Amino acid sequence: MENINLNVGKRLKSIRLNKELSLDEVSNLTNVSKPALAQIERGASSPTINTLWKISKGLKVPLSYFLQEQENDFQIVDFKSHKPILEYGELMKTYAIFPYCPTRNMEIFYIEFAAGCDYRSQQHLDGVEEYLFVIQGKLQLVLNGREIVVKEKQSIRFRDDIPHQYNNPFNEMCAAYNIIFYLNA
Repeated sequence: MENINLNVGKRLKSIRLNKELSLDEVSNLTNVSKPALAQIERGASSPTINTLWKISKGLKVPLSYFLQEQENDFQIVDFKSHKPILEYGELMKTYAIFPYCPTRNMEIFYIEFAAGCDYRSQQHLDGVEEYLFVIQGKLQLVLNGREIVVKEKQSIRFRDDIPHQYNNPFNEMCAAYNIIFYLNA
């Protein structure tokens, strides 16, 4: 695996140049100092997760973009071999299948919601859509206060800038593929 500091730096510089921004402009957008940004771009410094969040929010790109590995012509993912992100103990397991890529403006996850899971998601940036494909069980969503049940082999699309939560009040596990699409990235 490539040096993570160098990888983060290359991706930061790529975004900055694609958006035609100077280091000063990125510093103003992110509240990260110009010298710190320059060190990160050169791979000379390892940013904290807090610094990466500032950069991510300021440049309007997902945090996961900075942490993914170099891309090949194709990729087969066995997500069960990756460590999941756990929420509420182990009631919600999220596997990053394909982290954010700025040329595609999307990221894909596989999520398992155990019976009893109740997850309130943070609102995302404006211009973000979420697509959810339930492949096992059923899931109750609360979108801007409205309850909706999505059953096995059903899908839903919704704006991600509204309050939303994922609930599994049912007696069986729910599994779903989740695609987050960044329209304005």
